[in-house]
Amino acid sequence: MTNRKLGLVPQILIGVVLGALAGVLAPGIAGKLGILGQLFVAMLKAVAPLLVMVLVMAAIANRHGGATDGRKVLLTLALYAIGTTAAAVLALVMSEAFPQTIALGAAAEGAPPAAVTSVLSDVLFKLVDNPVNALLTGNFLGCLTWAVLLGIGFRKAPEGFRRNLQTLADGISESVRHGIRFAPVGSFGLVCLTVATVGIEALAGYASLAALLVGTMLLMALVVNPLIVFAVTRRNPYPVVLRCLEESGITAFFTRSSAANIPVNLELSKKLGITEELYAVTIPVGATVNMAGAAITISVLALTAANTLGIEVSPANAVLLCVVSALGAAGASGVPSGSLLLVPLACSLFGISYDVAMQVVAVGFIISVVQDSFETALNSSTDVIYTYAADQAGRGSGPAPGAGL
Repeated sequence: MTNRKLGLVPQILIGVVLGALAGVLAPGIAGKLGILGQLFVAMLKAVAPLLVMVLVMAAIANRHGGATDGRKVLLTLALYAIGTTAAAVLALVMSEAFPQTIALGAAAEGAPPAAVTSVLSDVLFKLVDNPVNALLTGNFLGCLTWAVLLGIGFRKAPEGFRRNLQTLADGISESVRHGIRFAPVGSFGLVCLTVATVGIEALAGYASLAALLVGTMLLMALVVNPLIVFAVTRRNPYPVVLRCLEESGITAFFTRSSAANIPVNLELSKKLGITEELYAVTIPVGATVNMAGAAITISVLALTAANTLGIEVSPANAVLLCVVSALGAAGASGVPSGSLLLVPLACSLFGISYDVAMQVVAVGFIISVVQDSFETALNSSTDVIYTYAADQAGRGSGPAPGAGL
């Protein structure tokens, strides 16, 4: 009865409040309760690669999109690039307006990439990964490549086979919808574990830096993204922007994984009436390459390191930082705190040593409970926002079908 009277988002918010209370009042059992959140995220991440592969195969095999669909896919990818670059520029402006310095301490552990080319080459190799390995490792680019190729090949298959392929895709989608209903329980476990293990005290020393990161991401979500959507659709962008933040951003905020949020975004795209041939391709790609939040994190932390060391950032280096942040963000892993290990790459532009850069990364991990949650919410919700904008481009000024706006 509760599910029928109370929507999923209010249920998630209730789970968040209860999880925070449990983490504060009963930290001793937080580890046991936290497994609820870990199971929820693991379930979404496990089913997402199979869902993407089957859904794209079925869509291509059963529907014959014209040139318009291809142009809209390209437009969405262009919006991903524009949005990520705009985020890096916004981070530069905000860091200049509110410069930050930090106390450097112990270095974090990890192996950051040596150059942007290594990040991008890794993305290219993921495109041609073995299909079985792509499914097992959650490589969505590899899943997408083989899904497109197999979908094209299955266009000439008997009609009965293609219907069965669509039935399989519908069955997996329905299973995912059932799984998403456990989001309130998962959010409860995730918040409970985070509050109990991190605590509020650890964040207090870096509150100013965290506030700058969050403020920049909010500006991107509530000002820059709406401007981009309006430029493409010539419609009031806020109804769809706010709906995507509500239905996609909130779940991404707590799962802290763009990959785990793919099923949520696919379901939301369907609700918004976006063409299936479009969102079946752009949502998985966006989870890998559309990383506006990551571009903000990389730029802000690199500039914070420069300010801390008293390094003056020239206009040429500032432009180069925006480019490197955007390209690096596109190759950032779609997992919690995946963008932080790209910070040393950006710091190298200013001659900052690896050891110092990794100390900045360590600070990033301390505030990641806030930074990474907002970053993932921005990244994931923007996948749907830009896909919606591309789908509505050229449709005129009337309401979008199925959008419920």
